[in-house]
Amino acid sequence: MERRFTVKDFSLFIFLALLATMILLTMYMVDRQWSKMAQIERVMQEQAQSLRELRSLVRGINQQVKSGRITAIADDAVNHPKGPAAMPASENDLPAAFRRARLATEKPDYSEGDWHVQAFALNLKTITPLVSSDVYASAVQGYVLESLLMRDPDTLEWVGMIAKSWQISEDGLTLTFRLRDDVTFSDGQPLTSDDVVFSFDFLMNETIAAPRARAYFEKMKSVTAPDKETAIFEFREPYFNALSLAGSMSIMARHFYEPYLKEPETFNQSKGLLLGSGPYRLQDPREWTPDLGMVELERNPRYWGPILPAFDRLLWKVIENDSARLTTFRNGEIDIYGARPREYKTLLDDAELSARTQHFEYMSPTAGYSYIGWNQRKGDTPTRFADKRVRQAMTYLTDRQRIIDEIMLGYGEIAISPFNPRSHQHDKSLVPRNYDPDKAKALLQAAGYEDRNGDGILEDAAGIPFEFGLVYFQGNEDTKRIVLFLKDLYAGAGILMHPKPTEWSVMLDLLGKRDFDAITLGWSSGVETDIFQMFHGSQTDNGGDNFVGNKNPQLDKLIDEARATVNEATRMPLWQRSEAIMVEDQPYTFLMRRMTMAFIDKRIHNVAQTKLGLNHGFVPLEWYVPLSMQKYGD
Repeated sequence: MERRFTVKDFSLFIFLALLATMILLTMYMVDRQWSKMAQIERVMQEQAQSLRELRSLVRGINQQVKSGRITAIADDAVNHPKGPAAMPASENDLPAAFRRARLATEKPDYSEGDWHVQAFALNLKTITPLVSSDVYASAVQGYVLESLLMRDPDTLEWVGMIAKSWQISEDGLTLTFRLRDDVTFSDGQPLTSDDVVFSFDFLMNETIAAPRARAYFEKMKSVTAPDKETAIFEFREPYFNALSLAGSMSIMARHFYEPYLKEPETFNQSKGLLLGSGPYRLQDPREWTPDLGMVELERNPRYWGPILPAFDRLLWKVIENDSARLTTFRNGEIDIYGARPREYKTLLDDAELSARTQHFEYMSPTAGYSYIGWNQRKGDTPTRFADKRVRQAMTYLTDRQRIIDEIMLGYGEIAISPFNPRSHQHDKSLVPRNYDPDKAKALLQAAGYEDRNGDGILEDAAGIPFEFGLVYFQGNEDTKRIVLFLKDLYAGAGILMHPKPTEWSVMLDLLGKRDFDAITLGWSSGVETDIFQMFHGSQTDNGGDNFVGNKNPQLDKLIDEARATVNEATRMPLWQRSEAIMVEDQPYTFLMRRMTMAFIDKRIHNVAQTKLGLNHGFVPLEWYVPLSMQKYGD
């Protein structure tokens, strides 16, 4: 039977057509609303920038008024080819910390915008300041929290950030800082000397789980604020690193963190309580959690600094697998990749990758070191590693040069001690304990270890086999290769080592509980390294970082003397004597200092090397992406 087109069919057709039209109109309106919102956001950003420029200009005028040069600055403002905002800031107006950032903004292709995307090799346990303990959390905090001073990467001298000037008393016990009066936290609240006082008092409060930070500040007696722009640091005794300690202390917002003194456990167990005065901020300073699998910071629209950071956002993706990180970099999803030696050699020959990346290889002047830490005590019971001869033997059995040559492909150097071999702290007459199985065997025999039953395994006097577990981070392929290589080396000497690949959060728990036999990790380093926290006997039982239980009264005495010696010429021999004791005691087997081998996307401009390494992670930021090369947007 033939189907006819009826009035009912026509009505249904009209209805469907009207419905489709309404859906299209709705989609159009939503799209217009989003466009309008984006336009409003851009306008607000432009207004914020204009206000910043106006504020900068007003500050400059005020300074010129004080110096009697108001007429000259007015003429300059009118006649300057780029307008008032491009006028050079006076010395008082532009903190020295922003000198390099200002130079970046003057480059012809400089542009704000885009995102800087990186990857973390592990998932952070917390980014809350003081209770966090890893370098990754510190990297995030460095963009949010600021300090009174920072090191100039060209001269290594201290320059003002929040502080505009400072004085040191003749006896070195009193440091007086004068603060800028225009610094605000990201929520708009002003930063004053009260926040500086609070920051010190908060970290020294025993209810706050910050033993590592407190270990550094033990020599500091008090911080006081006679007025809103003055902070006075008093030390109990002379301390060589007093200016560094006071000047680099992160300033925490009193109004934000003080309530947690009433509920300290909430703070101690928190995952993401992070608010500061820096150029970036968390969208919600209380809501970050490790479950997010990333850390995202947005540009602080209230940033007080005279130079805005270029990137709209900073994003760190958690990619624990090395191969997955490389794939992500190849796909252009992250901007920087720290290559492993074998990868580096291969990637240099990759024409496609070379066309869109720039590469760098260098030994940072402040390069840290990797090590194997031998736990000398579990609870109240000494371990076999409490015997110095055993620790020395383990170093003799660790062929570090082969590790560097065969696994690191030469991109590294043997670490002798915690001190950088190019620093004045290092005694150049000291030499590493090179691979020597015969010396190791003699030491182990002297310590009571022999193959007593002919099974090829060393036993102690009670017949207990020499075996131990070595904890290492499971996400690092090079570390895995090193551990397996060492397993074979130690087995050849009659020692059973059991590799224990471990998640980062679990490793932190094991360190806190001192519940491991041996562990391989790394420490970052600085211009001059204070070893108190890692090797002083007082830092074993209070949650400090001497988690291997190293105790040597002679070493403790030298560390105390060196830290209390302000004169550098007198202090360096004390550090060198300390170094000699550590080389003798071998609380760690110091493995190596690794070269940095980095690939960076070519869209990132103004990448440069400084005396502190690449200008990456510096605040104020110096990197940017030219407008034509940007691919992300807010």
